Amino acid sequence: MAERRYEHDSIITGIGQSRIGRRLGRSALDLTIEASLQAIADAGLTRADIDGVTSYPGGDSAATMGYGGPSPYLVIDGLRLNTTWYSGSAELPGQLGALTQAVMAISAGLAKHVLVYRTVTEASAQGSGGRGATYDPDGYAALHMGGFQTPFGAPSAANWLAMLASRHMHEYGTTREQLGQIPITCRTNAGRNPKAIYRDPLTMRDYLAARIITSPLCLFDCDVPADGSIAFVLSTADRAGDAPKKPVYIEAIGSALTQRFSWDQQVDLTAMAATGAAEHMWTRTSLTPADVDFVELYDGFSILALAWLEALGFCKKGEAGGFLEGGQRIALDGELPLNTHGGQLSAGRTHGFGFIHEAVLQLRGEAEGRQLANPKVAAIGNGGGPIAGSMLLTAERV
Repeated sequence: MAERRYEHDSIITGIGQSRIGRRLGRSALDLTIEASLQAIADAGLTRADIDGVTSYPGGDSAATMGYGGPSPYLVIDGLRLNTTWYSGSAELPGQLGALTQAVMAISAGLAKHVLVYRTVTEASAQGSGGRGATYDPDGYAALHMGGFQTPFGAPSAANWLAMLASRHMHEYGTTREQLGQIPITCRTNAGRNPKAIYRDPLTMRDYLAARIITSPLCLFDCDVPADGSIAFVLSTADRAGDAPKKPVYIEAIGSALTQRFSWDQQVDLTAMAATGAAEHMWTRTSLTPADVDFVELYDGFSILALAWLEALGFCKKGEAGGFLEGGQRIALDGELPLNTHGGQLSAGRTHGFGFIHEAVLQLRGEAEGRQLANPKVAAIGNGGGPIAGSMLLTAERV
């Protein structure tokens, strides 16, 4: 008997995206309602059909400083939904955890059509105070996730991931020129995406001349804080035949946490949580890295996308620098197109959900101006540091 996979009980039937921009001055709930209504209509449904809601991180306590978005309670009330299941929690396997929860709920028969959303207003929260305006020195991130670094003047994930980059360069000879191919490629792709925040060309000279934020990471290695919301509707797989848009299939999910929940006490600082999630995902499918047509990899900082390339097996450990050399492999017309909408480095930090939205567009054949030639399989690596989740999406059921 073939192994039953809970992932195969769901399909993505609808997607929605609010306006994404810098300091839009709109409430998180307003942006969420816009994206959610788009996703519901895209799925050919009405609000009365939605019987499940979930989000990451999903709680009011996380809504401060523009990070958390509205809770499921508020969205259910704002859309006047009648739900049989809802959830929201930051303690999930990365941002993909919200989609994983939705897939599990559908597989368990708790809901038939689940609305999943992620909303940020970090750019507005910063106001004129820069990124420091969103940092709480007495908050959870500083005192717990960064508890060993903050006393030494390293309170930010930028500092923590600069350690990852420095270690990778030390151990494997990775260069800044190789790492720079990621933000340069993202900017090139963003130039084809009218919804991206930054679309002007970026050259290697520009990259190397940019100010260092936390060595060896420069300004262009850091993602762009944004305001916006992205939403999906996941439905039972038996609806594939009557969904108005081409459904996208969930082939496999990786959610394993095999290292310590720490930014600086990992067994392998150059890999972190991405390794466990990726290894878990490949055990749940007959597909291999050779079957993947394009990748959407988390680039909160460029070094994370490099780490995901290795974790997912597209190159051997320590060889991502050489894989990136020259940028040809990861270009839109390369063997493994990367972050085809511009990623968070240029399109804006929607905290991972933008990658899934873009993967669905590509697999549907709807990514105007940047559409790949008949892609069938997308690999998504989401999250950074000690938080990670991965997913394979396909245009057809494997």
